[in-house]
Amino acid sequence: MIVIPAIDLKDGKCVRLLQGRKEDVTVYSEDPVSTAEHWAGLGAELLHVVDLDGAFTGVQKNLEVIKAIRKAIDIPVQLGGGIRDIQRIEKLIDLGIDRTIIGTSAASDPDMLKKACERFPGKVLVGIDAKDGKVAIKGWEEVTELDAVSFAKQMQANGTAGIIYTDISRDGMLSGPNIEAMAKMVHELDIPVIASGGVSSIDDIENLMKINDLWGVITGKALYSGSLLLKDAIEAAKKS
Repeated sequence: MIVIPAIDLKDGKCVRLLQGRKEDVTVYSEDPVSTAEHWAGLGAELLHVVDLDGAFTGVQKNLEVIKAIRKAIDIPVQLGGGIRDIQRIEKLIDLGIDRTIIGTSAASDPDMLKKACERFPGKVLVGIDAKDGKVAIKGWEEVTELDAVSFAKQMQANGTAGIIYTDISRDGMLSGPNIEAMAKMVHELDIPVIASGGVSSIDDIENLMKINDLWGVITGKALYSGSLLLKDAIEAAKKS
């Protein structure tokens, strides 16, 4: 299992939201590029970047910052937020983004997702954000009736390279991940699953490590608040 630090971008700044609510924002850094360099310098193997403005509006507004992050670090970068058509995926891959994450459009336009996976094998992941087991879209503002596990199986059939599974109720709360829901997602799928949401401590990392075949975990607020040290988390995860 690998530990993946997160950088959430809003108005060009590194922020975190509480349970995905855009009005509950905390700014952690005015310089996301330096933050990316910091995480890479501590041994991160992969950086997770989310364009929150893109997630809420469908149009990416932090592209210049994203370009600067990509240029500044040598580790792979995966990016989500507002990626809703094949042209955008192609543009981001041309900019050097290693893996794109499709959220809302995977639910609203599964044919597009399937075509994107065929065109860019290994470079398209699906982000599944769930509340009470149901898929949420449009920056978490709308909860659908889609069952998260069933939807993930459909996305697997459509060729996605992996699933990033976020429990919205835990995200940004430092309340611990939803281990039961995460384990069910991993066990039902054959493709890599990355856990997201609620990680607050080394104990949470160790609890996630008990889920056989969990590929990775994304953590954000815990790193910024200091309740989890990236070096310690990486060291612990290597024991899995």
